[in-house]
Amino acid sequence: MKKDTIIVCGTGIAGLACGLGLARAGASVSLLGPRTLPPVLDAQSYHPRVYAISAASQALLDRLGVWRLMDARRITPVEAMEIYGDGDGALDLQAWHDAQQTLAWIVESGEIERALQQAVQVFGVPWVEASFASLNAANHAAGSVGGRAPVHAVHLTTDQGRVMQADLLVGADGARSPVRHAAGIHHHYTPYGDTGVVAHLDAEIPHQHKALQWFTGDSVLALLPMPDTAAGAQVSMVWSLPERRAREFLAMEGPVQQEFLASRVLAITGARLGRLRLRSTPLGFPLSLERSGLVAPGVALVGDAAHRVHPLAGQGLNLGLGDVQDLLNVIQTKETFRRAGDIRVLSRYRRARAEPVLAMSLVTDGLHRVFASQCAPLAWARNEGMRLVDRVPFLKRRLIQAAAGN
Repeated sequence: MKKDTIIVCGTGIAGLACGLGLARAGASVSLLGPRTLPPVLDAQSYHPRVYAISAASQALLDRLGVWRLMDARRITPVEAMEIYGDGDGALDLQAWHDAQQTLAWIVESGEIERALQQAVQVFGVPWVEASFASLNAANHAAGSVGGRAPVHAVHLTTDQGRVMQADLLVGADGARSPVRHAAGIHHHYTPYGDTGVVAHLDAEIPHQHKALQWFTGDSVLALLPMPDTAAGAQVSMVWSLPERRAREFLAMEGPVQQEFLASRVLAITGARLGRLRLRSTPLGFPLSLERSGLVAPGVALVGDAAHRVHPLAGQGLNLGLGDVQDLLNVIQTKETFRRAGDIRVLSRYRRARAEPVLAMSLVTDGLHRVFASQCAPLAWARNEGMRLVDRVPFLKRRLIQAAAGN
């Protein structure tokens, strides 16, 4: 039986994980995209973007042999989470509420990428260092013959003029996905008008492996536990702000920016971690809600190419790794006479992702809208709701299980 040939376009975390998983499953896989090596940092420096890795994502990375390649000293377990409303609402989630040791793990994007690149190289996955340019529409629209999919359902051309063919093209090429556009997969984009500002901070008080989050009405501030440095405790900040305020903050000169952040965050957090000081240059990225049709004949999307959600729940990458896991499952369990790009196979992938993607989109978008509203009755209801959940152990367990990907 001929192996499925698959091209994974995109060499970020989702693309690398997908390519590695498919190769380990026995498919003939090639990666298409730039090979950008994350910078090697010393023990006192950290990559600007971090992710909260859920139990389900950690299990996938472990099965791929990637988790053990990461430096354990740069991984911080989250043992509890405190969430504060814009009134007196508060929610305290502890791992032991669901008989767990850890709610999530905070890991730098660069550390995950480094480990994935190492694993891909060790496993011998071919890597074409070029960019996607176009998709052959005639082959893209091909159907099946005699119950069997065409041997080569997809032809694509790179920016270097190279023509490649495969049974399946996986688009893991980011939120602006050229693959999605070329395949004609519908895409719905809703901007929030907010910017996510990220930076690492020195904390005066130890974080005790707790993730902290505050809804202020017009912003959402999260402080994630990071490894200690020579300066003491460290946290990573994700601060969702209206675009204008974010631009003003990012444009400030160093000392002014430092003082503004210290005073504003101190007021929001009520000095929960004492005085906080910038230890890295703040970066901003626009926030949006995005959904897509996910598949077309011979094409499947994963990660940001498929969907984006508000970062307030920290589940964006976990959703993308969930795509990878479900695509692997569908391809590994398909009938032997069908090719990986058969639309009947890909429709199973779309169905598998429909519920988790919709649920996460509704939760994150709903929370954003509920806490952004200045309506007094709604403000009372949202804080009262947090207090209610905090008093019901069953609801706490369900939240923990959902965050873990269960």
